Amino acid sequence: MTTAAPTIARTTRARHRTGFWFVATAFLTLMAFGTVPTPLWPIYQDRDHFGATTVTVAFAVMVVGAAAGFHLLGHLSDRLGRRRIIVPALLTGILSAAVLAIWPGLPALLVGRVLTGVAVGLMASTATVYLTDLHHAVHPDEPRSSMPALVATASNLGGLALGPLVAGALAQWAPAPLRTSYAVFGALMIVLLLLVLSTPETVDIEARGNDRPARFALRPGAGAAFGSAAAVGFFAFAVMGLFSSLGAIIVRGQLGITSYFVAGLAPFTAFAASALAQLALLRASQAVALVTGTITFPIGLALTAVSLYHPMLWLALVAAALSGSGAGLLFKSAVAETVGAAAPASRAGVLATFFVIAYLGMGLPSIAFSIVIRQVALQPAMIGFAAVLSLGAIAAVVTARRHK
Repeated sequence: MTTAAPTIARTTRARHRTGFWFVATAFLTLMAFGTVPTPLWPIYQDRDHFGATTVTVAFAVMVVGAAAGFHLLGHLSDRLGRRRIIVPALLTGILSAAVLAIWPGLPALLVGRVLTGVAVGLMASTATVYLTDLHHAVHPDEPRSSMPALVATASNLGGLALGPLVAGALAQWAPAPLRTSYAVFGALMIVLLLLVLSTPETVDIEARGNDRPARFALRPGAGAAFGSAAAVGFFAFAVMGLFSSLGAIIVRGQLGITSYFVAGLAPFTAFAASALAQLALLRASQAVALVTGTITFPIGLALTAVSLYHPMLWLALVAAALSGSGAGLLFKSAVAETVGAAAPASRAGVLATFFVIAYLGMGLPSIAFSIVIRQVALQPAMIGFAAVLSLGAIAAVVTARRHK
């Protein structure tokens, strides 16, 4: 008995440790799948003859699906268990990949994107909390470790970065560009589904019984902190939405570059820089990360506007990197603040609400921008867009620090 107990404990910790990375990889892959169409939008435009507004709407319907998934289902893992939500998320992603790969045309694109959004809505908040649970099971002596939040944010934003890069490379050098990327990611999600099924559950469903945690419950006095954190997430994701929906089209139209791989570089650079900035400031305090993000965010947006007046690929990529790094640092700080504001039994529900607001930021400003550029030239529209987002982000950060 005495020798068996440590062995069982080591085995349990090992399963939780490997499960942690299975969930992180599944999170990254599904988020990457969400941005796969980014370098493919010019191909869809040429094939179906639609404009930037239709592209933005086709991108934004994913946001609608994600918001529905977050709002209606994202909180359920607090009651039903983490794995019971992650598995349907991957199944929905696999179904979306099949629809997009098999059924050509704009209706399929819209249906597939809504399904992708639902999958993301199920995955993002649940995986973020699941990673925290799994890490705590392996390291119970590190209750305040930043590792789970870092891995969750890197999986989220790193996945969003990899999608355009992989899809751009496949579109450039593989056959059937509007089918291959979806088939590849669908196959990856099938493999990851099997791995996640072997990951231990971290919610004691039987012990909880009929005790249903509140769908949205904050710690006492944390309402203002959550509101300001959600606002920071909204503005941070607005930049990501712009690069995801119109980044490839801007690169093609302004720089005259027809390579699908290069078209995917701008959004890849923005998302990758967001993840790398967090790694670079891994040991920095949250205040330092927040201030750094607040400085680099408007500088990157300003350079993005400048790059439209002086179209050079290197300048566009530098602007994307600075915008993305600033947005990533702001987003990471906002996620950490949200987790801290949530009541322990309602973390998934609170994060789901946070992600609803953040994903609305990813979709709504981009739609507004695509409508504005139908009436106003792209360059002045970008200046206004940069100014609004910069001022909004700074105001949200100041409010967040005031309520810290």
